[in-house]
Amino acid sequence: MSAYNVLSVAGSDPSGGAGIQADLKAFSAHGVFGMTVVTALTAQSTRGVTGVHGVPAEFVTHQADTLLSDATVHAVKIGMLGTAEVTGAVAGAIDRHRLVNVVLDPVMVAKSGDRLLEDSAIEALRTLLLPRADLLTPNLPEAADLLGVSEAVSLKEMRDQAERLLELGPRRVLLKGGHLAGEESVDVLVSRDEEPLELRAPRVDTRNSHGTGCTLSSSIAALLPQRPGTASAVRDAKAYLTEALRRSDEIDAGGGQGPVHHFHPWW
Repeated sequence: MSAYNVLSVAGSDPSGGAGIQADLKAFSAHGVFGMTVVTALTAQSTRGVTGVHGVPAEFVTHQADTLLSDATVHAVKIGMLGTAEVTGAVAGAIDRHRLVNVVLDPVMVAKSGDRLLEDSAIEALRTLLLPRADLLTPNLPEAADLLGVSEAVSLKEMRDQAERLLELGPRRVLLKGGHLAGEESVDVLVSRDEEPLELRAPRVDTRNSHGTGCTLSSSIAALLPQRPGTASAVRDAKAYLTEALRRSDEIDAGGGQGPVHHFHPWW
């Protein structure tokens, strides 16, 4: 029997590479039981997003309250929200149900470049969810959007932006450096009460990187209840994702940017 239940609050990806489908795979890979609150339906494949159908905020609340009045949840991963109204509904659920280990992946743009968060919702994300997050996991374009600045182009700028994001309220920030050039992928982890950490991994040369952000954040959420600290969970999740990228060519899910291999330890 799984000792931990972990909740994904995110959109659906019918191609299976990102969104709640990727989250459930990552949860299973890390030995926890996955649950979901769906915020949006998308029409997408490895080649891109062709449509988004948002779930009304009232029904997002209905899903969350029905589930959380019954089940104990030990960690939460929040992904695609889409609108300011849904963002507010999720913030309310966090408060009502006193959710812990909240990992916020501020999904704004799909890997294909398609916009997944309304511009009007960015301020709601800043003010309503960042202060409720135990860990914020933006990539460089998302960090720039949240701060209203240009995208970081160096490790020093990454560190500076991570510290500025910390001032917006989250307890910790993991700023992902995958968009920087170089042989290594370097992420920066900062918190209010610990020294900054740089987490490095070899850069994997593959086009199959669909769902990397979802997979990393959901892996961290799955590991947080099982590890002695956030840094330990982040290190293990990054190592898992690196190998999932290395093995991604073993999955044939379409002709575009394919998914990472969530079950590489078993298949």
